[in-house]
Amino acid sequence: MYLCSLSVRALLFVGVCQVGRRGFVSATETKEQPKKIAVIGGGIGGTSAAYFLRQEFGSSVKIDVFEAGTVGGRLATENIRGQDYENGGSIIHPLNLHMKHFVDRLGLSARADVSSKAAIFNGKELMFEESEWFIVNFLRMLWRYGFNSIRMHMWVEGILDKFMRIYQYQQFGYSFSSVEQLLHAMGGESFHVLLNQTLEEAMLADGFSQVFINDIVTPITRLNYGQSVRLSAFVGAVALARADSGLWAVDGGNKRVCSGLMYHSKAELIQARVTAISTRTRPSKSGTVTNFYEVNYVGDSGHAHSLYDIVIVATPLHQGLSDISFSGFSPPIPSHFPGRYHQTMATLVLGRVNMSYLGSDHKPADFVFSDILTTDNEELEIISLSSLDPINIPKGYQRPPASSSKVWKIFSSTPLSEEQLGAIFESREGVWVKPWLAYPSYTPPQRRMPPFILHDRLFYLNAIEWAASSMEMSAIAARNVALLAHHRWHGQTGKIDQEDLHTRLRGEL
Repeated sequence: MYLCSLSVRALLFVGVCQVGRRGFVSATETKEQPKKIAVIGGGIGGTSAAYFLRQEFGSSVKIDVFEAGTVGGRLATENIRGQDYENGGSIIHPLNLHMKHFVDRLGLSARADVSSKAAIFNGKELMFEESEWFIVNFLRMLWRYGFNSIRMHMWVEGILDKFMRIYQYQQFGYSFSSVEQLLHAMGGESFHVLLNQTLEEAMLADGFSQVFINDIVTPITRLNYGQSVRLSAFVGAVALARADSGLWAVDGGNKRVCSGLMYHSKAELIQARVTAISTRTRPSKSGTVTNFYEVNYVGDSGHAHSLYDIVIVATPLHQGLSDISFSGFSPPIPSHFPGRYHQTMATLVLGRVNMSYLGSDHKPADFVFSDILTTDNEELEIISLSSLDPINIPKGYQRPPASSSKVWKIFSSTPLSEEQLGAIFESREGVWVKPWLAYPSYTPPQRRMPPFILHDRLFYLNAIEWAASSMEMSAIAARNVALLAHHRWHGQTGKIDQEDLHTRLRGEL
């Protein structure tokens, strides 16, 4: 990281931490506030939306969050022999300023760091092994790939510098009606270009070697998004940013952020599955007609419905992930948008890894690698293999050696057979399998993304995932739709889709 970049980012972080103050000032507008707001989905997107909506509209509005499952969504844990382990979204980047703000605001803390080393497996052997010495890693990379590694960090840094602008825009209350508008405000045409070419194409055009892309870049994109370097360059850059140092997680589990945001927003949790959203009108005493949204849902008590002034959909409207129907809208709103979500199988195994499977001559007691990434090899049945630490790190904790039975997480595209698990592990005491439709299948050129605005006061938060999927991207979208809802309710069009904000606001920092 460069000192000049860090100083600007420090200022931006201060701005994000002050975002609540701006929100509560907004809530003092003279126009009557909405009475009821519905948020559909209790993951990081939905709970962040509830938090930001409370800031924008104040204490009088009733906020209902609908969640049929467990609050946290794709942030989930698995209990294995009395210890909980992350089985969903597991890492947070040091520059994810909304997540940092949430943890600080909610009185949470970062999990104690446990040092880790990575290796890259090509299906036959460990072709690269990380050393605990920085200079050794640097010289190895320099010998094999020249300055490609340094240039990759600089390339990602340049994209991150533009990405960070969103925090400044949101601090000043600006919002965007589409993902394309939001990305253009951050990075101009350069971000649109990244969406419409593959990571491989973008890096080759910038002079990176094919060998470096195959050996180093591909394992990183496979680990983070289960896809090769033929995914979009924008989401590829997000994946490469996750190879930075300083990655962290929340002590006690990342899903604690969701439950904390629910509590802090004073939203009511309705444990029910939303089945339909429709428009309704009601005459007022003054003779005018008031428009509402009717949310139909099914819970333990059966079918029910409620009327809302504003609705935020914070769950993917895609095949296999939602069955919400929309009626009475003109133009019609589809129940499912085009595109598909990529399936990743997360298999947690309590056992001992077979060193011969990895082609390693290390003795198990001396095997120090906690993350095994893989190259793009059709014969490989796994995407990655990682040693997991519990979500609560006790004082004096040391990661068990590979010679001991411990918890490993395998990512794969398809379920692993008994034969495959038997090849990977010398012994197994338990296996836990979770299929995830965790992120879209990113295949450029990017088709038109779903809109943030589905109807006048009906918003779709998860449209952001078609640019890139992460906890922070969901939080950014939550802040954006909360601002959109506020500005559209109060007719503040000057705060929506403004061009050239970077130049306009540069002098206001």
